[in-house]
Amino acid sequence: MALAMVRRNVITHYSKFASSWSVLSRHSSIQNPLLASVSSFHSQSVGGGGGGGGLPSYMRGAVFWEPNKPLSIEEFHMPRPKAGEVLIKTKACGVCHSDLHVMKGEIPFSSPCVLGHEITGEVVEHGELSDSKTIERLPVGSRVVGSFIMPCGNCSYCSKGHDDLCEAFFAYNRAKGTLYDGETRLFLRNSGKPVFMYSMGGLAEYCVVPANGVSVLPESLPYPKSAILGCAVFTAYGAMAHAAQVRPGDSVAVIGTGGVGSSCLQIARAFGASDIIAVDVKDEKLQKAKTFGATHTVNSAKEDPIEKIYEITGGKGVDVAVEALGRPQTFAQCTLSVKDGGKAVMIGLAQAGSLGEVDINRLVRRKIQVIGSYGGRARQDLPKLIRLAETGIFNLDHAVSRTYTFEEADKAFQDLNEGKIIGRAVIEIK
Repeated sequence: MALAMVRRNVITHYSKFASSWSVLSRHSSIQNPLLASVSSFHSQSVGGGGGGGGLPSYMRGAVFWEPNKPLSIEEFHMPRPKAGEVLIKTKACGVCHSDLHVMKGEIPFSSPCVLGHEITGEVVEHGELSDSKTIERLPVGSRVVGSFIMPCGNCSYCSKGHDDLCEAFFAYNRAKGTLYDGETRLFLRNSGKPVFMYSMGGLAEYCVVPANGVSVLPESLPYPKSAILGCAVFTAYGAMAHAAQVRPGDSVAVIGTGGVGSSCLQIARAFGASDIIAVDVKDEKLQKAKTFGATHTVNSAKEDPIEKIYEITGGKGVDVAVEALGRPQTFAQCTLSVKDGGKAVMIGLAQAGSLGEVDINRLVRRKIQVIGSYGGRARQDLPKLIRLAETGIFNLDHAVSRTYTFEEADKAFQDLNEGKIIGRAVIEIK
């Protein structure tokens, strides 16, 4: 009976016991069979050091070294999660303009680094001393999706439910390329040199993610296409639900119909928007936008988008306009497209230092709201997005237009840069 009780305790607290055994074994030659059993359990369940428990001793990742240079695939020591973190065997990673901005030197970020910030995969290990609730929610073997904003869960914003403003995420990950203890989890195999992480560094065979940024993915949703839930759809949902607060019957214009913009169209339709206007410069994208829910399309290379939006809305403008490109020209178009009291929501990242102009008098007199939105709130929104995809309200098949192999990662971003990707592309990692 006593032995059975101990073994049940082991299942809940295996990391703590294995750590204790490690300390004890260094100071004693006495072999305790029960403690040896605990140590073995830890290794088999969560992959002990040096690739134990079925994990390899090293992995591959796509490294960004400097602007306008190709990504190179390098070997890394197996990354190890710490308390409150999970190690994920990456199955797919989305191809996003945010990564491309870094690759082109338009947004400064620590280098060398591993990019990639919207992923799916399988949980293979928990960090030692992770709490039992996290282990119960994300047991080893879970299929999961990870969001690019990885909330710490403890800062003043996270404590209020504003995961999208997490202080630790911006102070450590975006500012320094690390996780929240100020350290990266990535080290090159040949030199031991540290490599920084853009979010979780998802363009790798394994990645470490704070558990608050991870949700369980049901078996009905495929790994590759579901990766976009962590950024493209996540960003669109944050803009529509929290910033714009779209209501049934609202008119919505989306300027820029790439991966995030096209997701905005689907979310607007799901929220019951009436007129949904897609604005882009490519007819091929605008034709595709109709499958995402656009009721009207405007080619801004051929006609004035502001005039056309006012024509469609009977001279009023839209309730909500979303800018998904990050350019000064489209920033201005967005603010000028909304009706009196309307909301202009900015979600497109721009080259560092870019400024947007706004008509101050119209802003003041006509009560125009200009709102920035970076993404959703992982702990509350990610499970909702998974459910929207599971029920087909958000159509992943329509959203993902192309897949690449891991070895084609650099080509994927070249194609994105050249405008060859309609909607969203993903990189499969096998």
